[in-house]
Amino acid sequence: MPRIGVVTFPGSLDDSDALRAVELAGLKPVPLWHGTDSVQGVDAVILPGGFSYGDYLRCGAIARFSPVMSEIIKRADAGMPLLGICNGFQILCEAHLLPGALTRNAGRTFVCTEQRLRVESIDTVWTNTYTPGQEITIVLKSGEGNYVADEETLRRIEGENQVVFRYVGNPNGSARDIAGVTNERGNVVGLMPHPEHNVEDLTGNTDGKPFFTSVQAFLARALG
Repeated sequence: MPRIGVVTFPGSLDDSDALRAVELAGLKPVPLWHGTDSVQGVDAVILPGGFSYGDYLRCGAIARFSPVMSEIIKRADAGMPLLGICNGFQILCEAHLLPGALTRNAGRTFVCTEQRLRVESIDTVWTNTYTPGQEITIVLKSGEGNYVADEETLRRIEGENQVVFRYVGNPNGSARDIAGVTNERGNVVGLMPHPEHNVEDLTGNTDGKPFFTSVQAFLARALG
């Protein structure tokens, strides 16, 4: 059974939810601690949402230097699947594993809503069981989810199919309605909404479950 690690940083809030989503998808959840330099031989890693280190300095800027991140960055550069959700997305941008940055929401207000998204790319480890153009509803809860990048970077990621999700009705001012992006290889994905909160009918819908079935399908092929 593929093993999916979920990192807990000081201030993580959604690590337990991510571990549960992994389990519901038929994968083996493995808790990882930010202070270790080992990822325990996992096959993929999730950086969950929350407020790592209290969001001091910049969101994700301190967590990026946690001991576990050195091994995660090395493994991701070698092709290991890596998903960053909300604060995890911020950490991935701070670690330069993904382009751009997340800044304070337009209007400087915290957004908490069931957010409509459009799937722009299924050419990633984490989105291959969606369909292009599919619209899904995923929980969004963030105060600094405004995605920004310079125009050259925006043109490049658009041209190279690295925009994975767009907001349908932009809630935070993100450039070009971007809600999630991937690296060139497609193994690292970050997004602000929380798919781990939408894996059971009890919580509204299961639109987030394909994130976890996608990585399951990828790993089943990769691991034989």
